[in-house]
Amino acid sequence: MHNRLAQFNCTVLCDEPMRKHTSFRIGGKAKYVVIPQDEQALLGILQLFKEENFPFLIIGNGSNVLFADEDYDGAVIQLTDGLTQMKLVEDNLIYCEAGVILARLAMFALENGLTGLEFAHGIPGSVGGAVFMNAGAYGGEIKDCVVAVRHLTPEGEILVTDAKDLFFTYRHTSFTENNHLILGAFFRLANGDKTEIRARMDELIQKRRTSQPLELPSAGSTFKRPPEGYAAAHIDECGLKGRSVGGAQVSTKHAGFVVNTGSATAQDVKDLMKVIQDTVQAEHGVLLEPEVVFLP
Repeated sequence: MHNRLAQFNCTVLCDEPMRKHTSFRIGGKAKYVVIPQDEQALLGILQLFKEENFPFLIIGNGSNVLFADEDYDGAVIQLTDGLTQMKLVEDNLIYCEAGVILARLAMFALENGLTGLEFAHGIPGSVGGAVFMNAGAYGGEIKDCVVAVRHLTPEGEILVTDAKDLFFTYRHTSFTENNHLILGAFFRLANGDKTEIRARMDELIQKRRTSQPLELPSAGSTFKRPPEGYAAAHIDECGLKGRSVGGAQVSTKHAGFVVNTGSATAQDVKDLMKVIQDTVQAEHGVLLEPEVVFLP
């Protein structure tokens, strides 16, 4: 398989620890990590894997996932080092590929005097991942500014679909269910003042640094917002701040984050999440739903 991958414009890493490719810094080895350098290479690699019935997973920046401790006998395709093209299509319309990091997209918008993506500046994920789950922060969501998505069906057809037809809701889109691969997205923004845009971005970054445990590996918010209240508040009120299982800990800075204190395994994280869910359900009658995606 390694030799056959050489025909494509890509980087191939063998027996690669997934802790190097995820924000949790956790995970066993993947047989291959494949990094396509352009869309054509990605499409060829996908076709090869399907023809050979070779198992594969696709990730963006690895910022919202937890890889298992066990090795993965397949390929992980990572988009963030290759599918990173971005352009201004019209005065206030940006197209960018799925591997673009959100902070880079937000900076590109700033450079062009466009407002609407300030909230995304501190989100560590990629455009593909953000569209997939309708990422959001500080009152903004991807659905507020994305107008269309370019995606690949399981049958190999490339479509461009209007956002209104993709069922954007809280941490959910059609892509969470249809097994389509996001290739890129179009963002419609508003003209704004660069100084004001920069000030708002700086304000939100400072708020993140003050309130979130950015100094430790994590996958961001561990649980989705429940119908009643906020996950972090429920966890905090149950006295779970600082609770640990192995190297995994409920952050003492923000109860909504489970962090890796240095030696956490995926099983540690899962076991701690179960403790949190059981405790919150027993004491508050609320079942917290994971926002972190378990892989493979």
